Amino acid sequence: MLVLTRKLGESIAIDDHIKIVVVQIKGKQVRLGIKAPKETKIHREEVYKAIQDQNTEASQADLSSISDLASELHKK
Repeated sequence: MLVLTRKLGESIAIDDHIKIVVVQIKGKQVRLGIKAPKETKIHREEVYKAIQDQNTEASQADLSSISDLASELHKK
C-alpha cells in the first residue's frame, strides 16, 4: 500500500485519467473529489462490497435455476 500525505487543495494522480483532490478537512473527516472518465466506476468500499455480494448471490441463484430447469427438461 502506498501512503501519501496531502494538504487541502493538493491532489494525487493515478495513471493519466484519474485525479483525487483533497477538497475539505473537517475534524477527523477528509472530503475527497475524484475526477475520472465517466466509464470508470467509483464506489465507497461498503457499497462496492454490497454490489459484489449481490452479484455473487445472483450468479449462484442463476446456476441453481438453470440446473433445476435442465432437470425438468430431462424428465420430459
